[in-house]
Amino acid sequence: MRQLGMRRASLSASLKIGDRRGCCRTPEEEEVHIPFAQDSLVKQWSSMQNVTDRNQEKSKTPIQRNKYLLNINVGGKLFQISYKVAARYPVTRLGKLAIYTDPMKKLQLCDDYSVQKNEYFFDRDPSIFHYIFHFYCSGVLWVMDEMCPSNFVEEIEYWGIHLKYSQRCCRILLEEKQDELSEYLKIQKELEAELEPLDSAEQFEGKFLGRFRKMIWNLIENPYSSVAAKIIAVLSSFFVLISIVGMTLSTVEEMKHKTGKIWMEQLEMICAIFFTSEYLMRLISSSSFKNFLRAAFNAVDLVAILPFYIQILFENLDEGDTLYHEELHKVENVSKLGKVLKLIKLMRIFRILKLARHSTGLRAFGFTMRQCYQQVCCLFLFIAMGVFTFSALMHSVEHDVPGTNFTSIPDAWWWAAVSLSTVGYGDTVPDTVLGRMVAFACISFGIILNGMPISILYNKFSDYYAKLKAHENETCHSLKLSRRIRLKERVLHKLSECCRADPRYHH
Repeated sequence: MRQLGMRRASLSASLKIGDRRGCCRTPEEEEVHIPFAQDSLVKQWSSMQNVTDRNQEKSKTPIQRNKYLLNINVGGKLFQISYKVAARYPVTRLGKLAIYTDPMKKLQLCDDYSVQKNEYFFDRDPSIFHYIFHFYCSGVLWVMDEMCPSNFVEEIEYWGIHLKYSQRCCRILLEEKQDELSEYLKIQKELEAELEPLDSAEQFEGKFLGRFRKMIWNLIENPYSSVAAKIIAVLSSFFVLISIVGMTLSTVEEMKHKTGKIWMEQLEMICAIFFTSEYLMRLISSSSFKNFLRAAFNAVDLVAILPFYIQILFENLDEGDTLYHEELHKVENVSKLGKVLKLIKLMRIFRILKLARHSTGLRAFGFTMRQCYQQVCCLFLFIAMGVFTFSALMHSVEHDVPGTNFTSIPDAWWWAAVSLSTVGYGDTVPDTVLGRMVAFACISFGIILNGMPISILYNKFSDYYAKLKAHENETCHSLKLSRRIRLKERVLHKLSECCRADPRYHH
């Protein structure tokens, strides 16, 4: 009668009658053989066995221990690996577990140990350990695309396996995913820093006039804290727009007369007083003077009020010069001061940047420019290359034409810049066929160049804008909810006081 062969311990187990190859192994063959994960042995495992069940365990068949296999229990899933195979990588955690003879050192490598079952327990992710186990079996570390790169790197560092054992394609994909994840986390951190205010309400506790400064801070920096804070935010934007409109109307010829000039000066004085008081309130309510000066929005506020006071200073200097200097020197000095005053008045245009404090779109645009500065710099580099290249080509084919405007390469820069931007004013045009071919190439290059960064900038802008808007809505909702809770508490408190004051309540 034919003798039955032993079933092979693997995922694809098979049973063949009379075939003894790979079935009945000697101890030497069993040491070399590496069974795959024992899925049939998956169970919830714990080292705290129930001592009352010892009699039941004694009645069962005793567990047969194999001195050639290392029993590894990872998160409740049992794996068996040969001591000889694990010892091939002595630097790894399982390699050390295989070569160490001191039981205390072995216990330091694992989380727990079951003496009855001779199992080393590790409280790690069993799904990732499948790839660790496969590494010991094949010598190659595989990396799946659906795994989290941070979690996978953390796991292989715990098991002491280097990433160099993985295939080059897997390593490249993993490094790319790590770079994308780190860039995403970096942007998220910077976006959270952009959303967080310079100070918080908790920083005023225990400081000089802390309650008063906290109240001012809520009025200026937190427009959702109260109705008065929202009114101040609306007034700030309103005065910015009024100031810009006044600066624009001051250049109109009809407004340069005495009456219009007086009205514009009074309007400028009112706006400057409001901006100054707003800046001083922010300075008083700031918890750190150094952080206050470093903030970009506070620098914009300072630039918004400086032109008014510098103009007053120069006008006073101008009056002093007229009293003590000669006529010729006075005229030259007035001319110089007039140019400086025009430049200072032009600085008032930066007041429009104050709108970014209360505008989510402008803040998202500024954050997008900061994050995409490399792409923007590359775009300017390509534009400069195109301007220099096509201006040189246009000058080489058009400089011999009588009455041409392309007399030199610098004269052709304006034409090249206008053509690359696809604006085309038409003030300078080529006359020859070759010049028109160069112009067509310049315009085509400009179309391609303008279309490259639009998708990148727009996608990032829309993403940042959505996150800023979601945070703004969440903050507004939480503040409304806290106000409702405080209102209910105040109503209940008033009702309790009224009931205590009522004499009928005591009877």
